[in-house]
Amino acid sequence: MISKVYTPFFVFMLLSSCGAQRAVQHYDLIIRGGNVYDGLGGNSFVGDVAINADTIAAIGNLYYATGKREIDAKGLSVSPGFINMLSWAGETLTHDGRSMSDIKQGVTLEVFGEGWSPAPRLNSPKDKRWQTLGEYFSYIEKRGVAPNVASFVGATTIRTYFLGQTNRVPKSEELNKMKALVRQAMKDGAMGLGSSLIYAPADFASTEELIELCKVVSEFDGMHISHIRSESDKIFSAL
Repeated sequence: MISKVYTPFFVFMLLSSCGAQRAVQHYDLIIRGGNVYDGLGGNSFVGDVAINADTIAAIGNLYYATGKREIDAKGLSVSPGFINMLSWAGETLTHDGRSMSDIKQGVTLEVFGEGWSPAPRLNSPKDKRWQTLGEYFSYIEKRGVAPNVASFVGATTIRTYFLGQTNRVPKSEELNKMKALVRQAMKDGAMGLGSSLIYAPADFASTEELIELCKVVSEFDGMHISHIRSESDKIFSAL
C-alpha cells in the first residue's frame, strides 16, 4: 500500500522539479543586484532591472532570466534618469546630440523654455534649419539626440518675434499674432508658456499681456512657469 502522506523531502523534490520547468526569460540587458530607486521618493530595494532595446522590460528578482549583456550593480544605485528642468542645451544639442556633459550626470530629459525657447524664430539667410517648435523637434530627432527633450514656448521669444527689444505694449493686431504663435507652439507639443520676468526685455511684458498668452495655453491644458519679476525688494508683489 502506498502512503498518501508526502514527506518533506518528497515535497521539496516536487517543488524543485516544478521550478526547474520554469520558462527562462531572455533580455538584451540585465542590471543585477543594485539598490533600485523607483523615483517616487521611497526607500530603495535590492533587485534586478531588465531592458529590451530602449524599454525597461522587468524589475524584481530575475534570477531565472538571462541577458545578452549583464552588469553587476551590487553596492551601486540604479535610478530613473534625472530631469534638467532648466536646460539651455537647445542649441548645443543641434551641434552634438550626444549630450555627454549631462548624460554622464544621469540627466535623460532636457526641458527648455524659461523665457527663451528654441522656436518660434525668424530664419536668417545663414540659418534656415527650423522656424517652428515642431520643426526644431524634427530637426534634432533626424540628426540624432541622446536625451529626451521637451519645451515650453518662451514668452520672451514670442515677444521679440514681433517687438524686438522695444519697451512698449503690443498693439492689438500684434498681440493676436503673438497668441497665434503660442497656439502653433502648443500644437507642436509645447508644455506651456515659460516667462523670465526679471530680465529685459521679458520684464517689458505686462501681467495683462501674459494673461492673454496664457488663455491660449489653457486651451491645451498647458502650464505657465516663470522666473518672477523680483527676488528681493519686490518679492511679495512679484509673487
